Amino acid sequence: MSMRIIIAALFGAVILFVWGMAAHTILPIGEMGVQAPANEEVVLDAVKSGTPTPGIYMLPYASPAQWNDESFMKSYAEKAKVQPFVYMVVSPPIGDPMQMTPQLIKQFGCNFLGSLIVAWLLAATSWGFAARVLGAAGMGLFVWAGSVVPMAVWYRFPTDFMIGGLIEHVVGWLLGGILIAWWLGRTKPRRF
Repeated sequence: MSMRIIIAALFGAVILFVWGMAAHTILPIGEMGVQAPANEEVVLDAVKSGTPTPGIYMLPYASPAQWNDESFMKSYAEKAKVQPFVYMVVSPPIGDPMQMTPQLIKQFGCNFLGSLIVAWLLAATSWGFAARVLGAAGMGLFVWAGSVVPMAVWYRFPTDFMIGGLIEHVVGWLLGGILIAWWLGRTKPRRF
């Protein structure tokens, strides 16, 4: 992989990282679809007592071993008709919620890896600047369609969460694509 692609990916990663920070801290995009429970303490107590280990929980729940049990599946179907569907991630206490350094480092690493893939793919084309920018935005749409939309389809994530994800991914990759396309389009280093 050439240094040209690595530098383009670094530019893209920085833009994606800054955009993600803005989308989640300045703009309401990162909070779209997220709501607080009516009584947080009651819910937290129920989660502590009802979910003994960290993991992903779905309610009502039917394990694959129970799928062939006709009487269980009948009662499961009846319960699912009247009970709310819950999809939740339970993790151990995080300690100081303001200490986000490990997550920020991992996020930048993810942004760099994604930008490296996008820069490598765009470098393989003979496209001009505008086509490369649109190609990067299209990859953002691809990421959204392949990861956010299935969460809504299978786990009933709300529509506003999907819209927020669409904005975050497409705009992020559009902005990152501008710098990636600009750097990849340079033919000779400029001398001052």
